[in-house]
Amino acid sequence: MDGAQPVLIAGGGIGGLAAALGLAQKGIRSILLEKAAALGEIGAGIQLGPNAFHAFDYLGVGEAARGMAVYIDQLRLMDALSAEEITHIDLREPFRSRFGNPYAVVHRGDLHGVLLKACQHHDLIELRVSSEVTGYDQDGASVTARLASGERVTGSLLIGADGLWSNIRKQVTADGPPRVSGHTTYRSVIRTEQMPEDLRWNAATLWAGPKCHIVHYPLSGWKVFNLVVTYHNDAPEPVAGQPVSDEEVLQGFGHVHPRAQSIIRHGSNWKLWVLCDRDPNQRWIDGRVVLLGDAAHPMMQYFAQGACMALEDAVCLSHMLDAWPGDTASALEHYRAQRFARTARVQLMSRAIGEHIYHPDGEHARIRNAIMSAKTSEDYYDDLAWLYGGTGLAS
Repeated sequence: MDGAQPVLIAGGGIGGLAAALGLAQKGIRSILLEKAAALGEIGAGIQLGPNAFHAFDYLGVGEAARGMAVYIDQLRLMDALSAEEITHIDLREPFRSRFGNPYAVVHRGDLHGVLLKACQHHDLIELRVSSEVTGYDQDGASVTARLASGERVTGSLLIGADGLWSNIRKQVTADGPPRVSGHTTYRSVIRTEQMPEDLRWNAATLWAGPKCHIVHYPLSGWKVFNLVVTYHNDAPEPVAGQPVSDEEVLQGFGHVHPRAQSIIRHGSNWKLWVLCDRDPNQRWIDGRVVLLGDAAHPMMQYFAQGACMALEDAVCLSHMLDAWPGDTASALEHYRAQRFARTARVQLMSRAIGEHIYHPDGEHARIRNAIMSAKTSEDYYDDLAWLYGGTGLAS
């Protein structure tokens, strides 16, 4: 890196912490600027494909990440109207042998905690809270982050890892607000003993129905189950983390099988999110400023790859900055060139999976069932090899 100035990172979520760790692995100092008064993570469970574990290993937290994950045996697809299994993908030994790492589910807070602890123990990483980056100025030799407090912090580079509503993106890309999908997701976490006993599967289970779906899987050493239910209600405005009644959640599921409905009835303390994403856009770089994670490529949840892509970004960016010391422009351009097509593919496929796997109706659903039930686990492994086979350093 040019000079002794630190790299500045806006945002202390999974992507920002991973970026700081990646840089530290390469001997590069960073200052992470988080707007909240404390570093933490809201939300519930997330799924981690083998590509996430490839990234954890690169970032030096593989052992800690493996220690807090729940290793599921299957990805299981159920028909929410008939309550019959459509297909499943075996995630046990053949899967691990093929991809070199497991598939797992974790509590988002647990994963954030692993990354945070590693950052706190590294003397090349400085963590600052109550430090919202509202914009930046640059002069060709350095970049200065402007904070909401009026403070200014100068570094060699600014990484915008500040999420879907990124202030950094507003200045880099200036492409307006995210796209509101009209899909509303409701999240709950319930104790395992509240989950119907005949549905306590060691699987990430998707119940797919017309314009709606239900996902559940065990978390935190099987102490709880994560419930995520989604339906199209044409919600016009983005909402994040708003508490809602049980009745509101059930409204979108009156047409599904009673067995599927029973899962929802066990949820409580529901919170809603209106899903948003963006069309792929190559404008990730402005001089010494670069975007990462949801700030660069926000995506729908249907491929379960949002956190994985942010982790891969962190690996790739730190690798490129190390490979092009003293030449920030080349490092950033190689990072974007390496990451753009891969993340764009995941963004667009996430939308397509929602339309063609999660939510079809009638003949469309029958076609889905016929195609997906005819495939073997090995067929699915072949389909996923492009995604799970690497860290994103080579697509």
